[in-house]
Amino acid sequence: MLMEAELQSQVAFHLTGRRPAAGLDAVDALALRPALLARYRDLAALRYDYPLLLVEDGERVQALSGVFDRLLQGIAQGEHAERVTRHVLRQERQLRRLLAEGATGSLSTLWDAAAERLGLHGDEVLRDSLTRARAALKLDGPLLDCNAAMPETLLTHVWRGVQKAKAARFRATVGRLIQELSDILRADFNRSDAGRSAQNLKASIGEQHAELFDFGVMSRLLTKAEPESTLPEGRRARLRELLSVLESQRFYSAVGPSGKAEVAYPFVYPSCVAALSAYGERLPQLRSVARAIAVAELEVAGEFREARHSALFDNYGADGLDPADEALFPDYLVCINARELDAAESSTLTEILSAGLPMKVLVQADDILDESTLPGAHLGFGLKSRQLAHTAIGLNDVFVLQSASSNLFQFREPLRRGLAYAGPALFSVFSGATATTGDLPAYLCAAAAMDSRAFPAFTYDPSAGPDWASRFDLQANPEVDRDWPTHRYAYEDEAHQRVGLHLDFTPIDFVACDGRYARHFARVARADWASNMQGVGEYLARGEAGALENVPCLLMVGPDDCLHKVIVDEKLLREARRCREMWHSLQELGGIRNSHAERLLARERAAAEQRAEPATPAPAAAPEAVAAAAAPAPGPQADAQASSDEAYIETPRCTSCNECTGINPKMFAYNENKQAYVADVSAGTYAQLVEAAESCQVSIIHPGKPHNPDEPDLPELMRRAAAFQS
Repeated sequence: MLMEAELQSQVAFHLTGRRPAAGLDAVDALALRPALLARYRDLAALRYDYPLLLVEDGERVQALSGVFDRLLQGIAQGEHAERVTRHVLRQERQLRRLLAEGATGSLSTLWDAAAERLGLHGDEVLRDSLTRARAALKLDGPLLDCNAAMPETLLTHVWRGVQKAKAARFRATVGRLIQELSDILRADFNRSDAGRSAQNLKASIGEQHAELFDFGVMSRLLTKAEPESTLPEGRRARLRELLSVLESQRFYSAVGPSGKAEVAYPFVYPSCVAALSAYGERLPQLRSVARAIAVAELEVAGEFREARHSALFDNYGADGLDPADEALFPDYLVCINARELDAAESSTLTEILSAGLPMKVLVQADDILDESTLPGAHLGFGLKSRQLAHTAIGLNDVFVLQSASSNLFQFREPLRRGLAYAGPALFSVFSGATATTGDLPAYLCAAAAMDSRAFPAFTYDPSAGPDWASRFDLQANPEVDRDWPTHRYAYEDEAHQRVGLHLDFTPIDFVACDGRYARHFARVARADWASNMQGVGEYLARGEAGALENVPCLLMVGPDDCLHKVIVDEKLLREARRCREMWHSLQELGGIRNSHAERLLARERAAAEQRAEPATPAPAAAPEAVAAAAAPAPGPQADAQASSDEAYIETPRCTSCNECTGINPKMFAYNENKQAYVADVSAGTYAQLVEAAESCQVSIIHPGKPHNPDEPDLPELMRRAAAFQS
């Protein structure tokens, strides 16, 4: 049993953050990681989304593991299938290691370097396998690991693909108009005296057949036979002006009238100030080209009327261009780091978003735990990025995407949608490349921020629909309906017995990765572990009560794979609670735990109960009838009346989501209204009851007490079930 003095020292550290002289150890030099991250120390040995292949043809993005999977489907066949598969996967692993060490380059270049490392020249069998694979590999492009440079490189790559499609549409439209305007002018010239001159007629025939015709006679005949019918001089001048504007535009590269390729304007900028300045300088030219396109469309259709249209087009675009006109031109891409957002940059960014300018802005944060210099200030968990994202959403017509870099490959479609959006877009990304997380890879740091709700992922797409339900999407986050995601963790105890746990991944896990905050943790010697040491997730779930009875701790693992328990001080617990509240706000925006909907549901339920009450008192019933009425009816209704020891479902509130029946259709069933009830509690395990309760979207499943006292892991299952008991 833990000595009273040791208990007091643990509680004292939790409440004050001050470590006593003995009994608790500092964690600074122990290189500990949260237990749920410990298994990923050799990230290069795992197959996951990264590295990415930025395919040069079409600006596509593919995961390297997916590229190799498709490659093996084509070549790993026949008697050599197993050997080829083994060698090619070794090659993939070696490519990951090269990138993790900082190598850069294309897949084809790094392929050769990886093959050299594997000993290609000294192993004929390996050479045969890799030669087959290299011959079948038809894709190439830069390989991109999850690091500080990745978000900007990826976003720029996808942006180029979107702009390439825009350029194709622009060139098709403008090329057609140039051709048709030129045809009108050419036809007009051919009807003129100059066009029917002997010299021009000879030039139109060409030298090969020139001796067969008398062009002087032909010219006199044409002049007499066809009276002169030329364009009015005003229209001719207008057509020439339109051609000049369209042929000299510099928004997209094109071949000008001189035959030389015109150099297009740049549209990628390192700051909002520079991008806005360039936009302002080019705005008169943009209006001129947009006006030329609109007038040219009327001209080639023969619908331009000078008296009606001249005044209309004199100040074309002065009050802003039509979105359809704006969509023809390139979008500006601004890539900036959050640490560079000084007052001028922040003000300009707000101006860009508020004005609806065609700019896509990446704000990359490499550190979201940068502590304020103000005494007693909060950690904030990406406060700058959060403020930017929420401000942009509040403007209503800005596309907003927030994500950790670990999730960007999964977010590639929303990323493309945002870059193609006809308006401003803000991309707020946490790279995970924090300098104070030791040897933790940026991918894991970013994933930890997202999973712990410190930097949740979401999108706000104004073009997706008229309401929040269609515009705001929070579903990229794990277990989006819960406070924290829960993961299975197993370890071997001192008696060499396997111990299985379900651990919540909270902001405390994320902060524990950062060496700057080691002072908020204290390691407890194994001999002093006791039952009052409570997991952080469970401690946070209990609220403020019981702070002096239990001590919150985090399971961490060292480089030697030994398990440690560290106590967490109250300051970090406060930050975790604030983070949870901010997550609850996002959940409401995403339609999860929506307080307005819950209040409406409560009012409707109360009104329904009131309507169900008899208008006049019922006559007194015999005692036998009262007893019969009080007895629960068999079937679904019995569950609603069950005691807290029995499993039951609040059947009238069931939304028919199929979650519980999908887990065990014998244990759970639907009534005639397709609402679930517990059909046979003995048809499954207590673990299935708890799993169903955790997955229920409206939290109406109550697991009760276990019916089988010998079921494995009952203490942990009952801990998880406690949150769902009535």
